[in-house]
Amino acid sequence: MSKGIVATALLLALGFGGLARAGEPAVVDAWARATPPGTDVAAAYLTIDNRSGTADRLLGASSGAAGSVEIHETGREGDVMKMRKVEPLDVAAGDRVTFQPGGLHVMLAGLRAPLKQGERLPLTLRFEHAGEIHVEAVVLAGDATDPHEGHHAH
Repeated sequence: MSKGIVATALLLALGFGGLARAGEPAVVDAWARATPPGTDVAAAYLTIDNRSGTADRLLGASSGAAGSVEIHETGREGDVMKMRKVEPLDVAAGDRVTFQPGGLHVMLAGLRAPLKQGERLPLTLRFEHAGEIHVEAVVLAGDATDPHEGHHAH
């Protein structure tokens, strides 16, 4: 394998999440959308892959980029879309939990600055057993729907 391919693969792995220690959930594919000036809320998306043999619970999240951070879920109640806080969030052993638009997401309020495409958004997820896991979400275009668009290795 060429050095360029290895370097690209490593950058993609680091850009989309953190590296898991043995026995803890892996947090991968972390991304957020760029926000327009004046917007003080945003959402981040990611995948929690609990390859460990132990169930864990996501107790909450934080970021130096926002005044408050909560785990939310969007769902339909009758004809109305509603958002609700879901902390703690159970993550069963061997389970994969995907945060995506229209579902689970990390809600950031009180943004200190707009999120700009190409930047990294620092997030800390607090788990009951694994403790804190630090990741950086890649900030994509404001209309992005796929965390991998524009980031495929060739």
